[in-house]
Amino acid sequence: MSRWRPPRPKSSPYITAEGYRTLETELKQLWERRKDVTIALSAAAAEGDRSENAEYIYRKKELREIDRRIHYLQKRLPALTVVSEKPSNRDQVFFGAWVTLETMDGEEITYRIVGADEIDTTGGLISLDSPLAKALLKKSLDDEVAIRHAEQETRYYITAIRY
Repeated sequence: MSRWRPPRPKSSPYITAEGYRTLETELKQLWERRKDVTIALSAAAAEGDRSENAEYIYRKKELREIDRRIHYLQKRLPALTVVSEKPSNRDQVFFGAWVTLETMDGEEITYRIVGADEIDTTGGLISLDSPLAKALLKKSLDDEVAIRHAEQETRYYITAIRY
């Protein structure tokens, strides 16, 4: 059986200014962490037989993960477009908007539409590429939005939009 997987669809290249600063900070911290891991790896390698050296194997794996993330960030950061300006029409939902939705049960949920690199569902940050965000774009206050997933349809009403 093959391990080949089709490539993921490209995510949108947009990011908020805060998200961009967060990724830059992460990249700097990874370079600092890499120095420490390299020193620990050298010390583990000096202990002798590497095939049975758990510390050496662990540090190699850790270094590989750090290098993978650094490589990703170095390629991704230049490709991103920072959106820092608020739209001229603030009555509609666009990138960077905080949108308060009301469910059919009367429950209120607030989401912010952000780039794919800064999503955090616990903090209410959803990707511009998500089905909900795509349905919300260019909608106005009091509009109804329907999201279909699996065999179920969920309806929301937009109760507030802020930037």
